[in-house]
Amino acid sequence: MKAVVLAAGKGTRLKPLTNTRPKHLIPVAGKPILEHVLLALKKAGIHEIYIIVGYRAEMIKDRFSDGSSLGLKIEYIVQPKLLGTADAIKTAQPYVDENFLVVYGDLLFTPKAIMNILKTHKQSNPSVTMAVTPVANPERYGVVRLEEGWIIDLVEKPPRGRAPSSFVNAGIYVFSEEIFEKIAKTKPSPRGELEIIDSLKLLMSEGRKVLAEEIPQNEWIDTGYPWNLLEANEWLLKHMESSVKGDIEDGAVFTGRIVIEEGAHIKSGAYIEGPVYIGRNANVGPNCYVRPYTSIGNEVRIGNACEIKNSIIMDKTHIGHLSYVGDSIIGENCNFGAGTKIANLRFDRKTVKMNIKGRRVDSGRRKLGVVFGDNVSTGIGALFMPGVKVGNDCWIDAGVVVKEDVPPKTFLRLRQNLEQNELRS
Repeated sequence: MKAVVLAAGKGTRLKPLTNTRPKHLIPVAGKPILEHVLLALKKAGIHEIYIIVGYRAEMIKDRFSDGSSLGLKIEYIVQPKLLGTADAIKTAQPYVDENFLVVYGDLLFTPKAIMNILKTHKQSNPSVTMAVTPVANPERYGVVRLEEGWIIDLVEKPPRGRAPSSFVNAGIYVFSEEIFEKIAKTKPSPRGELEIIDSLKLLMSEGRKVLAEEIPQNEWIDTGYPWNLLEANEWLLKHMESSVKGDIEDGAVFTGRIVIEEGAHIKSGAYIEGPVYIGRNANVGPNCYVRPYTSIGNEVRIGNACEIKNSIIMDKTHIGHLSYVGDSIIGENCNFGAGTKIANLRFDRKTVKMNIKGRRVDSGRRKLGVVFGDNVSTGIGALFMPGVKVGNDCWIDAGVVVKEDVPPKTFLRLRQNLEQNELRS
C-alpha cells in the first residue's frame, strides 16, 4: 500500500522554531520529526511514500531527496496553496491506488499502530478507517463519538468539559478512492480551508461507514505545541538502544541509556544520566551534568560546570560555562554567555502558560523553561522566566531578566542608572 504524508503546513503554534524551518524538520531524539514518521512507516512494511509539501518545501526535499538513504521511495507533491487537509489529500489523487494510507507528518507513532490499522481496514473493508486515541485534553483536538467501534460523529475542538468522549482523531487514515468524491463536494470551513473532517461528515451523512481503530496512548504522540516536543523527545529516548561511538575521556560517568555519535568528545568530569542523545562532533564538559531526556545536536558545545535537563539543544549551539537549561527547546546556532540561567518552575508551583497564536495556553506542565528560535545570543548572567519564547536572530544583553516573549530580530538591552559616591575612611 502507498502512503501519503501531509507535511505542507506552517506550524504557527510552534513559532519561533518554525520561522526558519518546517515543523516536520524540528529535531527530537536526534532526528527530524518527519524522519521518525518515515522510519515507522518503513518498519510497518510501507516503502512507497508521497510527501505533500508546501511551506519551505525545498528544505524537506533537500533533507530526504528520493528516500534512498532511508531505504524508501519518496516522491513529492506540492500543495500550491495551504487550503486545508482535504485539499492536501486531493493533490495525491493521481498517484494513489484504490486504498491508501494517510498520516499527518507532525505525529509520532509506532510501526505497530500502522500495521494494526492496515490489518483492520483489510478485514472490514469500510469506506474509511480512522485511528483514534484517548487523551486527557480532548478539547484541543477533533473528538469522535463511537458506537460499537464505528465513528458516528466528529466534533472539532469542543468546549472544555463538553467533549462527547475522550477519543480523538489521531491523524492516521486508510481511505478508499471514494474519499475524493466527498472532497470535491466539501465546502470551505469558516477559516476558508477544506477540512478532511468535513469530508468525512459528508460521507457519513450519506450512510457510509467510518471504522475506528484505537491506538493505545503509549503508541502515539502529537507535536502540536512546543511542550509536546519535549514529550515526544522523552517518548523516543525511552526506547532507544545505547550506542557510544565518540571520544570519552577518563573521569566521565554514564548511567542509563546513552547514544553518543561519531566525533563527539565527552570531557573528564562530565556526568551524563540517561536516557540522553549526543550528536556528531558535539563537545561536552568538563565538569558538567547532563540529566535525563536531553537531546544534544550535532556540533553543540556544552561548557564547564553547566547543567542541562530534559531539553532539546539543536545543532551548532554553544551553552557557555556556568549555565543552566531546564525543560527547554533551544534552536540552532545559539550562543549562551557565561552564567545564563533558564527558570522552569513558578513560585506558586502552578502549571506554566505560554503565548500561542495570541492567547495564553496552559501547558499542563509544572516545569517548563523557554523556547529559543535560531541564532539567539545571550550576554553573561542573562535570566529567563518560565514559558518565555525568544524569536530567531535576537541578542539579549548581559544581566537582563526576560519575563515576556521577545520578537524575532530584537536587541534587548538593559538600561541602568549608576550612582557614584566617594568612599571615605
